Amino acid sequence: MTLPILVDSHCHLDFPDFDDERPAVIQRALDAGVTRMVSICTRLRNEPAVRAIAEAHDPVFYACGTHPMSAAEEPLATVDELVKIAQHPKMVGIGETGLDYHYTLESADIQKESLRIHIIAARETGLPLIIHARGADDDMARILADEHAKGAYDCVMHCFSSSPELGRAALDLGFYLSMSGIATFPKSQEVRDIFAAAPLDRILVETDSPYLAPPPHRGRRNEPAYTAHTAAKGAEVFGISLDDFAKATTANFDRLFTKARA
Repeated sequence: MTLPILVDSHCHLDFPDFDDERPAVIQRALDAGVTRMVSICTRLRNEPAVRAIAEAHDPVFYACGTHPMSAAEEPLATVDELVKIAQHPKMVGIGETGLDYHYTLESADIQKESLRIHIIAARETGLPLIIHARGADDDMARILADEHAKGAYDCVMHCFSSSPELGRAALDLGFYLSMSGIATFPKSQEVRDIFAAAPLDRILVETDSPYLAPPPHRGRRNEPAYTAHTAAKGAEVFGISLDDFAKATTANFDRLFTKARA
């Protein structure tokens, strides 16, 4: 049987959860039809380690930025720093960056400053911005739109589980929404409805592993191979075959992440 070709557009292969079996995790992904993975660096000081994983494994690419929950703990990134890192052939995205007021509201001001720096870097490099948004929908929509008006850039709303209003605002700017294991959870019908109302040509899939494992693995460590479970739910949401959903989301990935194009 030929497996649908999928891409895990967002995972964290450098996390210690994978230290004991990283090559095996990548092989299981390939065995499940997940032919490419983007491993996300969330603190710039960890970039060399994330880059090394991408260099050691052909199916792995990487992105780099300062996670909003770490923005107050880390030195503020500079545009020049991000642009320089982006010269690496396997560095394919800027982020993840964004706003998280659910856990780190006290650092909202530095998060917004960091976000704007990452947006400028995305604009200068032509690489897609990777956004984490939680509990900050109004500020997020405003900043994304304000910055887009200054000059266009590409963007994916990673692990999207925010409001329909933020989803629509992102789509109206030409951005993408990425479906994670959250969309497979029984209580996530509102999230599924947001995806169902979106154009299929703006949808990506991801694991955010080691977090958010979809059933039947929920409650355990997630890994890129499980992209297949989220994709199966995505096909159901859109009322199409898994093969068609996989082809569409892989084409979307190639259109957005041009440096990682197959």
